[in-house]
Amino acid sequence: MNLAVWDPFREMEELLERYGKSSRKALTKTDDKSFEINDWTPVVDIYETEDNFMVKAELPGVKKEDVSVNIENGLLTIKGEKKSEVEDKKHHRVECTYGTFIRSFTLPQSISEEKIEAEYKNGVLHLTLPKVEEAKPNQIEVKIK
Repeated sequence: MNLAVWDPFREMEELLERYGKSSRKALTKTDDKSFEINDWTPVVDIYETEDNFMVKAELPGVKKEDVSVNIENGLLTIKGEKKSEVEDKKHHRVECTYGTFIRSFTLPQSISEEKIEAEYKNGVLHLTLPKVEEAKPNQIEVKIK
C-alpha cells in the first residue's frame, strides 16, 4: 500500500491552469497539439507625487517604435506590440508571450499635457505627467490665537 501526501496547493495550481486554458489563444498547430499563450498584459505602477503622476510600465522585449502613449479626456492609453522573432521554426515550448497589448487608465485629476515627459530604457517606459497648477494641493497654515 502506497501513501500519498496530499498537497492542496498543487491541486489549486492544477485547477487554475485548467481554468486559464479556456482563455488562451492557439499560437501554432503541429500534430494535433496546440502551443498556447496567454493574452499579454504588461504590468504597470502608477503613483503620485505632489507635482506629478508617475507611470512605470514594464515592456520587456518591446521595441521603442512599437509603443504609443495617448492621453485624451483624462484617459491614459499605452498600447503596442511584442513581435515574435522566430516564426518558421519548430517550437517545442512557447512560454514567452507575444502580440499586441493595450492598457488604459483614468487619471483622477487634470494634467498639463504639453509638459508630459516620457523615457523608454531597457524595456521600461517611464511617464511623468505634471499636474496643472489648480490641481496641486494647497496647504494653508492656521494660526491659533
